[in-house]
Amino acid sequence: MLHLMKYDVKVKLHNFNRMFWPLLFPLILATLFYFAFGKMDEADFETVPVAVVEETNSSGEKTFLDFLYTVEKDKSKLIKTEVMGEKQAVKALKSGKVSGIYYAGEKLSLTVSGVGIKESILQSLLESYENGKNTIENIAVNHPEGIQSASEQMSDYRDMVKQVSLGGKTTDQTAQFFYALIAMACLYGCFSGYGTALYLQANLTALAARKCVTPTHKLKLILSEMLTSFFMHFVDIVILLIYLRYVLGMDFRGDIPRMLLVSFIGSMIGVSMGIFISSIGKTREGAKIGILLGISMVCSFLAGLMVSDMKDIVERYCPIINRINPAALIADAFYCINVYDDPARFWRSLAILTVMSVLLTLGSFFMVRRERYDSI
Repeated sequence: MLHLMKYDVKVKLHNFNRMFWPLLFPLILATLFYFAFGKMDEADFETVPVAVVEETNSSGEKTFLDFLYTVEKDKSKLIKTEVMGEKQAVKALKSGKVSGIYYAGEKLSLTVSGVGIKESILQSLLESYENGKNTIENIAVNHPEGIQSASEQMSDYRDMVKQVSLGGKTTDQTAQFFYALIAMACLYGCFSGYGTALYLQANLTALAARKCVTPTHKLKLILSEMLTSFFMHFVDIVILLIYLRYVLGMDFRGDIPRMLLVSFIGSMIGVSMGIFISSIGKTREGAKIGILLGISMVCSFLAGLMVSDMKDIVERYCPIINRINPAALIADAFYCINVYDDPARFWRSLAILTVMSVLLTLGSFFMVRRERYDSI
């Protein structure tokens, strides 16, 4: 058996499709993902310039100006204010030098020339000030004895909020893309499985024909091919995990043994799917490859590879798809390890993947074993 597996490995290493799609393509795609948005959370957003027009000399105006200056001096450098006359401010807004105009008078207002992130930030600041002002006024009327305490608490609200993720583990907002990428890489084991089926059917390749006329028991031939494909694709996924964690520096802080377990079962589902589909009927090679690629990409799309919240949309409207989609199950298992602790959901995903892998492998075994040829 080991002798057969050794030569199976040598044959597969010389197959370009076997090396490129399951191993090199996910590494290339991971690199592109990293440079596109892998460190989006660390990006520095541009300070928003805003003009301030003083209409009166009231106490409310001075309070609002103090609020803006406090925000401006904050270390986040969210806005940059400049006091102007109304005509100068309107001219600056039209030319794009400022993103909005605050009118500080008896009634506060904001004027913008468009809709976007900068304009939304300015509107949010105005709403935040007015909400705080209304809160203080209500407290002053109903509970004047607590006005000082309320003012102090509202001024320190930032220190009272701590951002954490579920399960006590941190992760960036783009992690779902990389979990879906790992799931896609696991499913790309179908190309390894497709090659395995080619090497077992004498009517498809000359190598398979030579294998079938040898005195070696067919069970040994089938097991050696399957085990070799499982092992090689598992190594591919481990290389991808190492690349993501130690080269690209992704925030994978979960339990390594459990991540390897998910990778192993994910490798099994990809390879077994490839063997099963390739063993069905006498469909042409190009058609089988198209089917494998189509199934892999549709499953990956529904798991969130192209659209970050796609898996959540599916969960909301048709959750049964996420229970039978192997890519979604693999991505979900990685979420359970790296983002939130949910052992029941984790083991449920692995159980479904294992059952699917066993059924596909057994189906492939019985179909390949029954093959008989009039002549080779």
